[in-house]
Amino acid sequence: MAQIVGGGRPVNDAERRVISYLRDHAPADWLLLHNVEVPRGDDVFEVDLLVLTGHSLAVVDVKGSRGRIEVSGTRWYPPRREAFGSPVTKLRGTAKALKGLLVSRATQLERVYVDSLVVLTSPDAELVDPAGRDAPNVTDLPGLVATLGDVSRVRRGCSPDVRPYLTAVLDALNQTVRRSTAPPRFGNWEVEEQLGGDAKVTEYRAFNATLPGSETVLLRVYQADPLADHEARAAERQRIANAYQSLARIPPHPCVVRSRDFFAIDDESRFVLVLDDVHGEALHLSLGKGARLGVIQDLLRGLAHAHANGVVHRALTPGCVLVTDDGHAVLTGFDYAKPGPRNYTVAHELGNVLDAHYVAPECQERPDRMTTASDVYAAGAIAYQLLTGELPTSSDVHGPDVPDVVRRMLDHSPAKRPSAAEALDALQGVPLQQSRLRRLVRRLVSGP
Repeated sequence: MAQIVGGGRPVNDAERRVISYLRDHAPADWLLLHNVEVPRGDDVFEVDLLVLTGHSLAVVDVKGSRGRIEVSGTRWYPPRREAFGSPVTKLRGTAKALKGLLVSRATQLERVYVDSLVVLTSPDAELVDPAGRDAPNVTDLPGLVATLGDVSRVRRGCSPDVRPYLTAVLDALNQTVRRSTAPPRFGNWEVEEQLGGDAKVTEYRAFNATLPGSETVLLRVYQADPLADHEARAAERQRIANAYQSLARIPPHPCVVRSRDFFAIDDESRFVLVLDDVHGEALHLSLGKGARLGVIQDLLRGLAHAHANGVVHRALTPGCVLVTDDGHAVLTGFDYAKPGPRNYTVAHELGNVLDAHYVAPECQERPDRMTTASDVYAAGAIAYQLLTGELPTSSDVHGPDVPDVVRRMLDHSPAKRPSAAEALDALQGVPLQQSRLRRLVRRLVSGP
């Protein structure tokens, strides 16, 4: 039975389950510290669990996500929920920051390995990681003790035995970490679960603290530098506020995610964007599995509505489209959108986030040239991929099972592409008397 040496209040049942499991099943000489904060400069890293084993100090993040979770790049795609930033990536950064703090307290702690591990608590959770980048740092509850006890995880140059450093580690932790006295709270929103994120933004599921048990929302909490000079802070504030400004221009629509609020906290070191918690999964998970015609139509409805209100999405991919259980699609991902004419731009950020497969030819070298026509090209690439299971190329765009309107959406000339509204009208009017298209639409409507 491991020793719990302190900590704050667990945020949810998944965290309680992991703490009690380690308490009851881990070796007696392991030490647990749960729900703490690791301050570093102006940043605060929230840690679910610190586990001091015989060979390492492990930073553990608890995830209650259910079902099949697919990893693509730096995003996790769970079923029936919006994709979120890899918690493994964020946790590795937290482990690195904690190691730096320990060494600053006692240089001999350079020999102590600080591990990072995400534990999936749901019995049906399954991580699918084709690239194998995150999987080594992910385990389930039954495998947690064995993974934490695996001395082969200790990297070369670190000691496989931390016992000689035990006192120094505990002293350093006592000086470094602090107890979380309550679940994180942003304004009136209390965190139910941290989803993931990166160095710039952390994503949470939260509920209204005044009405416990009410519907949840999605919080995107952006980091900012309160010590930057005036010009740099203004540019950072504009970049962070971009999604809210874009969504604020768009009247409510069932095919566009709704923004609830946007506000600064502390000394403007963080900004919070509150969005609807759409209970759907990213369209990315449906590629190659067939699709209903309504998904493509909803995508075009949302895009046409955004364009009609002066907003260009600019970063449209399957990961920006959420599909609910009933097949309804919702457009999200407006961080890099252009909300009409303005005297500044965030286009210089696009090069770091764009997926070239969905970028129009005229914008491949110049992302700042994104227009409604380039959005239509991206939507055409998504529609083509859903219809055929393949990305469009110059040789197969003219396949027989692709409606003419989708081919026109992928035209290399922006002027020859239809608008999103025109594409929607044309797709709704696909002539069913043509046998090939009749078979295509029947397949789309029936689904996989």
